[in-house]
Amino acid sequence: MMTTIRTRFAPSPTGYIHVGNVRAALFPWLLARQQGGTFILRIEDTDRARFVPGAEGLILDTLEWLGLDWDEGPRRGGEYGPYHQSERLEIYRAWAQTLIDKGLAYADPYTPEQVQAFRDEARAAKKAFLYRDYRPENPPAWDGTQPLRFKVANPKRYTWHDPVMGELSAGPEALDDFILIKADGYPTYNFAHIVDDAEMHITHVIRGLEYISSIPRYLSLYEAFGLTPPVLACLPHIMAPDGKKKLGKRDGAKSVSDYRTDGILPEAMLNFLASMGWNDGTEQEIFSRDELIEKFSLSRVQKSGARFDEKRLLWMSGQWIRRLSLDDLYTRVSNPAGNRSSKQSAAASTYWPPAAAQASEDYKKRVLALAQDRLKTLADLPQLTNYFFEEPTRDDSLIETNKQLKKLSPGERQALMRTAHDSLAALTDWTPESIQQRLNDLLEKTSQKPGILFSLVRIAITWAPFSPQLNDTLALLGKETTLKRLASF
Repeated sequence: MMTTIRTRFAPSPTGYIHVGNVRAALFPWLLARQQGGTFILRIEDTDRARFVPGAEGLILDTLEWLGLDWDEGPRRGGEYGPYHQSERLEIYRAWAQTLIDKGLAYADPYTPEQVQAFRDEARAAKKAFLYRDYRPENPPAWDGTQPLRFKVANPKRYTWHDPVMGELSAGPEALDDFILIKADGYPTYNFAHIVDDAEMHITHVIRGLEYISSIPRYLSLYEAFGLTPPVLACLPHIMAPDGKKKLGKRDGAKSVSDYRTDGILPEAMLNFLASMGWNDGTEQEIFSRDELIEKFSLSRVQKSGARFDEKRLLWMSGQWIRRLSLDDLYTRVSNPAGNRSSKQSAAASTYWPPAAAQASEDYKKRVLALAQDRLKTLADLPQLTNYFFEEPTRDDSLIETNKQLKKLSPGERQALMRTAHDSLAALTDWTPESIQQRLNDLLEKTSQKPGILFSLVRIAITWAPFSPQLNDTLALLGKETTLKRLASF
């Protein structure tokens, strides 16, 4: 009989949720969904010194925004709760007592100063410090006021198979007496997650590579409890853009909620994170959620680190924006509650530029249809469309930074715009097709290249670094506005 797969994501509410956290949720979620299993969300909130109020809500909101739904956990419930470690203290004490009764756990009587003296002694002897070398012969009975340590009764070599990293092993030097429960009564991660995973019947533990050196300790604890370990898989690090170190805040990594506020689509973020360290063996780059579920496998996760490339994320976001229907895109930019964090201020309650507030829905949809192909994020919308709703502010730097336009004298530029104005003023059929034909006629009349004439017309009309197709832009702005802006150049 096949075992039903049960995976989990167990974040700590100690700050913002970053891309590494979300990928550690995505891969076990994909595995559970693919195999018809169960995905559990557990909050590991026992590090009270680092606890950040509101962080849990941000974690849950981010997972829901990405569509990473969980079957058991906060906001869901389940038969193996509670799903907050801070509510499971009696459970940990009961499991700890089992080890005490077996002679495999003891109260730690040493002060920090004594432990430091042991470290200094080991350093002087030029050997690695192992706590078990200084284990007290007659420790006091544990009353909860002292740390409780696991006793490594049989230091030995452990060998295990990691579906990502392959066959691994570590010798007895990797094993030591580690703390199970701290003096404040809260368990350590090393202890609590093993108890929780056992009680919640977790079959696959998927987490970051930073945990791989601790796995021998976990295996020794599984053995002490007489438990069969779940499948233990470690994901490669997400590397900084230069590929030389693990991604950190100093490398420009932001909270996933910041990317959300910046207008990155959840489909793009999910696609991007899945592709960091995994591929399906083909050249395909754009994957829907359903395609990711269908094609994902731990065997296709690479061993080497995956470089964080924000430009690629922006490219993916643009690709996903182009896949949206116009109505869907309009809803997302007009009602950002589905794409923005709850912390977004009321002053920025839409991605439309402020001047669009008085425009009709029909006109805004026509503007959006033009801008859709050029959007990389939803937050790009104001810069790309503001001139459709109000008179733009002149910015001569757009001319001075254009290698071709800055070669023309101010008089030559004005003469070209007068010619364009007069030619377009004579146009009676103001449609994109007619405008394009008239613009083409202007190229012959002025003997100018498109890169000069069209660029100058576009700047004079929009005073923006980018704009949609020129003839479509003029058609939507209307003849009166177009001529007025050309005349004021």
